[in-house]
Amino acid sequence: MNNNKAQKQLKTICPTCGTHLSDTAVVCAVCGTEIHKTGRAKNPESVQASRIPEITLSLPAAIGLLALFLVTGAVLVYIVISMTGGTTTKTGDVTATVTPTITQTVVFTEAPTSTPVPTSTTQPPFDYTVATGDSCTSIAVSFNVSVQSIIILNNLPAACNTLSIGQVLKVPFPTPTPMPAATNTLEPAQATLSACEKVIYTVQANDTLGSIAANYAVPADAIKNYNGLATDTVFLGLNLTIPLCEREATPGPTPTPTNPPPYPAANLLLPADGASFTLATDSITLQWASIGTLRENEKYMVVIEDVTEGVGRRLVDYVSDTKFIIPPTFRPSDSAPHIFRWYIVSVRQSGSDDQGQTIWAEAGELSLQRVFSWQGIAPEATPAQ
Repeated sequence: MNNNKAQKQLKTICPTCGTHLSDTAVVCAVCGTEIHKTGRAKNPESVQASRIPEITLSLPAAIGLLALFLVTGAVLVYIVISMTGGTTTKTGDVTATVTPTITQTVVFTEAPTSTPVPTSTTQPPFDYTVATGDSCTSIAVSFNVSVQSIIILNNLPAACNTLSIGQVLKVPFPTPTPMPAATNTLEPAQATLSACEKVIYTVQANDTLGSIAANYAVPADAIKNYNGLATDTVFLGLNLTIPLCEREATPGPTPTPTNPPPYPAANLLLPADGASFTLATDSITLQWASIGTLRENEKYMVVIEDVTEGVGRRLVDYVSDTKFIIPPTFRPSDSAPHIFRWYIVSVRQSGSDDQGQTIWAEAGELSLQRVFSWQGIAPEATPAQ
């Protein structure tokens, strides 16, 4: 009887999922559909057979399917993130970020090596045999060294008055004089262009090339050449360079031509400062570096002085080349080594004297002075005592 009573109470059917509900049910316990009381069926058989087939799931089954769907999606997301190297998120508050490790490659580079600075090699002292009339002072002057260096090297007394004929002394080589650094020298054409006096003129209204040339007494062709003009047409506001050095001669005395700037000092090359020459050397060649292209009226003046002889023996010559061979006739006539001093200076012809000899004027700076020793004839043999 209890079963019949229960069947009588379950007279309502959910129109959505078909679940049998109690007569007092307002909402379906399975799908949550609201139950309307207007059309209550008297029995379960009153449901129409033409309805769409329905899948009936219990609540635990629906929850299980939902959990399976979530787990499958999480697995797919994890696989995608792992393949792309991105970040993975763990359950909880901490988020772990996968950061790719960068491998650094250490490249070893060689340290730059500095270029060694050339240094002068000190030459060992040479032997000198004391001759008649020699003293520490004369020997020092002959070889361009100090008296003190001879005294120290040979352990001589400070007065250095105990030299004897035939005594062998150690004489140091003189310290070479470093060559001065080379300087930039202008070519003659550039030097002349640089020495030319110029002014800048701005073309005004009604100006012509002829009027400007007449105003400054400069040929119109000279203005065109200096400014690179192809025609005689000038425009208002154009800046023109007027070469005043190209002015036409005016009646009266001949104007003095403008000379280029003075030449720099020549760098002496050979022989080295303090060099020594003996009887076997028939001639000595002096050499120096060029200071530029000389004009037809310019030369190098070579000055050679015999310091041992005093001021009475001097050789002066003028050459266009950068070398000069000392004639053998200028060699000393005695057996003692003589000290010679020489230097170079550029000169320019400034006129002629009454005998027609050229008058030279200095056109540059004096070079440094160098010395060398030169022995004329073989020394006489010293008789044995």
